[in-house]
Amino acid sequence: MKRLVRHAMCALYPALDGLPGVGDTDLDGFLHHYRHEAPRPLVASLVAGSVVFALSPPLTIGALRPSFLLDADALDRHAHAVATHRAYLVRQSVLVVKMVAGLCWGRTPAVRARFGLDPYDPDPGSWRAR
Repeated sequence: MKRLVRHAMCALYPALDGLPGVGDTDLDGFLHHYRHEAPRPLVASLVAGSVVFALSPPLTIGALRPSFLLDADALDRHAHAVATHRAYLVRQSVLVVKMVAGLCWGRTPAVRARFGLDPYDPDPGSWRAR
């Protein structure tokens, strides 16, 4: 499932105009921590949203194959179409993937520097203490 989640996130947050994409960040490390620290329903919705993303090209661009078999142009069209789909449930399921990918992307020092923001301090992990 990790590869499917990674695929959906990278398609929704590609590198563009000098900004790194989410795939250029420590996405694997982020997903590892996310899986262990986020509430189970949120982790499940991330996986479910990634499955919707992978299986919805017939609904969005008419391609009769999953998103991971699309070429780069078709994948870009699909990512836009699924995020703006007229069906609320389709849009909302992918919104969870976009939100979690945005958390990873937005904390990256290179991204923050591009927007003139200081990097975050290291996570003290204090809220995890029991």
